[in-house]
Amino acid sequence: MNRILPGVLTIMAATTLSAGAADKTELPVTRVALFSSGVGYFECDASVAGQARAELRFRTDQINDIIKSMVVQDFGGGKIGAISYASQDPIERTLRSFGVDLTGKPTLGDLLTQLRGEPVEIAGPRAITGIIVGVDKSQILGVDGKTLQVIERLNLLTDSGLQTLELTQVQGVRLASDKVDAELRKALATLATAHDADKKTVVVNFEGQGERKVRAAYLLEAPIWKTSYRLVLSDEKDQKPFIQGWATVENATEEDWNNVRLSLVSGRPISFRMDLYTPLYVPRPLETLQLYASLRPPEYEGGFAEQREGGAGGGMFGQGQMQAGKRMARMMAPAAAPPPVPEAALDEYRPATIDLAGAGVESVATAQEAGELFAYHIDAPVSIPRQHSAMLPIVNQAIDGVKVSIYNPATHPKHPLNGLELKNTTGLNLMQGPVTVFDGNIYAGDAKLPDLKPDEKRLVAYALDLSTEVLVKQKSQPEELVSLRIAKGTLWRRHKYVDSREYQVKNKADKDRALILEQAYSGDWTLIEPKEPYERTQNLLRFKVQVPAQKTASQNVVLERIADQAVILGNVGLDDIRIFLKAPVISPKVKEALEKVVALRTELDDLVRQRARFEKQHEEAVAEQGRIRENLRTLDRSTDAYQRQLKAFDEVDARITQLREQVSAARDQEEQKRKALETYLAGLDVE
Repeated sequence: MNRILPGVLTIMAATTLSAGAADKTELPVTRVALFSSGVGYFECDASVAGQARAELRFRTDQINDIIKSMVVQDFGGGKIGAISYASQDPIERTLRSFGVDLTGKPTLGDLLTQLRGEPVEIAGPRAITGIIVGVDKSQILGVDGKTLQVIERLNLLTDSGLQTLELTQVQGVRLASDKVDAELRKALATLATAHDADKKTVVVNFEGQGERKVRAAYLLEAPIWKTSYRLVLSDEKDQKPFIQGWATVENATEEDWNNVRLSLVSGRPISFRMDLYTPLYVPRPLETLQLYASLRPPEYEGGFAEQREGGAGGGMFGQGQMQAGKRMARMMAPAAAPPPVPEAALDEYRPATIDLAGAGVESVATAQEAGELFAYHIDAPVSIPRQHSAMLPIVNQAIDGVKVSIYNPATHPKHPLNGLELKNTTGLNLMQGPVTVFDGNIYAGDAKLPDLKPDEKRLVAYALDLSTEVLVKQKSQPEELVSLRIAKGTLWRRHKYVDSREYQVKNKADKDRALILEQAYSGDWTLIEPKEPYERTQNLLRFKVQVPAQKTASQNVVLERIADQAVILGNVGLDDIRIFLKAPVISPKVKEALEKVVALRTELDDLVRQRARFEKQHEEAVAEQGRIRENLRTLDRSTDAYQRQLKAFDEVDARITQLREQVSAARDQEEQKRKALETYLAGLDVE
C-alpha cells in the first residue's frame, strides 16, 4: 500500500535584525478533506512574525502533486517569496557531472583507471607514493592448474621509476588532490541522497512585517473514504425503513491526526498525476551536411395450476391395500403433543430487536453542497493515529421504501429477488456502498447501494425470493409484411416483427406480493401491451404486478419492431416480383408500377435472348466457314468439288455478314430497352 506523508510544516522565523538561529516550529495538519476520487486535501496553518521560512517534507513521488496543487497564503499583508525544492535530475546524469564517474557500479580498478595521472598514496604491505599510470589485467592459472584467474595490477610512477602492485595487496588509497577527493565525496553524497527517497523538502518563504497567519494547502493521493449501510425493514405500514450509514476513513499517512477538522466529499472530480518534478530535456537532432540528411520516421419445474384436494373412495385400491393404508396411517400418526412451553422461556430464542433509531448512534456530520459536489463535515475535531482507520456515523434516519420482488430472467430464470423500491428522502447524497439488510429483527441479506442524490429512486435486491415463481411463455409470431413502396428503382418492403411474452407469477406466500418484471429492450422496439411500462430505463422496461397471497397472476408484454428491406428491381428476378404482386398489402399504384416493370423486363429479356440467338448463329457460321476454308486448301482448284466448296464458302460468308448486322441491331434494341427501363425506374416514386 502506498503510504502518504502529508507533510509536516516547519516554520523557521528570523527577524532582519538578528542573524541568530531561526526558531523552528513543527505544525501538524489542521484540516483534511478526503474525496471519493482518491485524493486528499491537506491544510496547514501557522503564525509567523517578520521574515519566515516554512519547510514541507514529502516523499519524492509526492512532489509532482505538490507542484501541481500547492496553495500558499499570507493573511497579514505579507508576500509569498520563492518556493524551492531539490531538483530531481536522473541520477546517472548527475553522477556523470562529477570528476569521478560512479555510474555502473565501478570496481576499484575502474576507479583507479579514471584517476590516471593523479598522485596517490597506497597503503598496504608496500607503502607507495606515486602517480597512477593505469591498471592492467592478466590471466594466470589457478592453484588447480586448470582454472584461469584475472589479476589486476596497478602501475605507478614513483621517484624510483615505474612500479607495479597487485590490487589484492592494496589496503588503502589516499588522493593527494583535494579537488579530486572533493569530487569523489560529492558523487558519493549524491548516491546516498538518491537512496533516501522519502525525504524531499519544499521550502516556502514568507516576507512581511509583524505577527500574522500563514497557510499552506495541497492535494495528495489518499485512500478513498468508503461508506457502508445498515437497513432495518418492518412489516408495519406506518413504519418506514431505517437507514444508518457509516463512513470508513483511513489515515494512511506517517503522522497522527490530532484534532483535525475532517470533511468527506462525495462526487467524481477529475484527478490525474503529471510528472512535473523530473527535469525534461528535449532531444535535439544531430544535424549533418545536407547531402547526408534524411527524414526521421515519426457474460420450470412445478405447475402453476391450482392444487386440487385428493378425492375419497376406494375405487383405485383393493381392500388389502386399504387396510395397509390404515396401518400406515396409525404408524405415521403424531405422538401426543408435549405440554406448552411457557412464554417467558421462549424469549431466550427470539432474536433481539434491531431498532437503530434512538439506540445511541447519531450522525456526527453536517451535510451541505460543496460547489458541484456534496460534503459531510464532521462536527467535532477527529483524532486518528497514523496507519489507523475509523468509522464515523454520517446517516441515521428513516427513509422511504417499499418491499417488492424483482424478476429478471437474466438474473434467475425461476425466482425473483427480494428487494426494496428505495427513495432517497434523507436530503443527503448517499455514496455507493454495501447495505446489510435486517428484516423481522434478523439478517435478511446484503445489497449494494449506488450513488443516490436526494429524491432519487432506485431498486435494491438482497435475497432470492423462494416463495415466488415466474414462468415465461414466449408466443411465437411470424414476421408480417406491412407495406410496399418504390423509390428510384428500389422496392422497399416494410416488415413487422412481434415479441409477445406472457409472465405467469405464482405467489406461494401468505402475504400479497408486489412484483416488478424487467424485460430487456432496445430503442427500435415499440411497446404495444400494456400501453405504458411502470418504469423505463435505458435498456429495460419494468412492469409492476400485484399478486395476492396463494394466487397466480399474469402479465402480457407485447413489443413490435418495424424494419425496412430494400430490393433493387433491376436485379431481382421476375418470379420474385410476381410474388410481391400477390401481397395483400400492395397498393393499386405499386401494383400497376410493378406490372409495368414486369412488362419492360419481359421485353428486355426477350431482346437479350434474341441477341444471344443471333450471336450463337454467328459463331456457328464462322466455324462453318473455317471448316470450308480447310477443305479448299486440300482440293484441286480445277475440280468440281472445289467449285462446290467455294460456292458454299461465299454463301456462308454472306450469312455471316447478315448475322453480324442482326447482332448489332439486336444490341442497339437491347440497349435502348435497358435505358428505357432504367429511366422509368429512376423516376418511379410510388407508395
